[in-house]
Amino acid sequence: MPALTPDTIRTLTETLADLTDYLREDPEPVEALALVEPLLDEYTGLPVQLADTLRALARAVQDHPATPRGASRDFLVDELRTAAWELADQHTLHYVLDDLRDLYGSAAASEPGYCSCR
Repeated sequence: MPALTPDTIRTLTETLADLTDYLREDPEPVEALALVEPLLDEYTGLPVQLADTLRALARAVQDHPATPRGASRDFLVDELRTAAWELADQHTLHYVLDDLRDLYGSAAASEPGYCSCR
């Protein structure tokens, strides 16, 4: 695995910003769903990954021998873990994607000329 750098992570956030800008340009909903779908995957999507990242950061801060011990550190570690739990709860957004897929599947089925034999 290549070494991670702040620039590597910035590239990821810039890509996400590009996606947001693109979605603001009113693309076709089916195409928009296809682009967003990997971000909201139930197991590997952004909420789950970011939650895991925050928990790993909390562990790194807590366990590192150079980190000063005390209430301040404990508070910050707790804040990271709380944020991780809140983000992990967002994993249910994949259900919204399922419903949106169903919505657009139903819309396509009701359009004139739709044939299930396609």
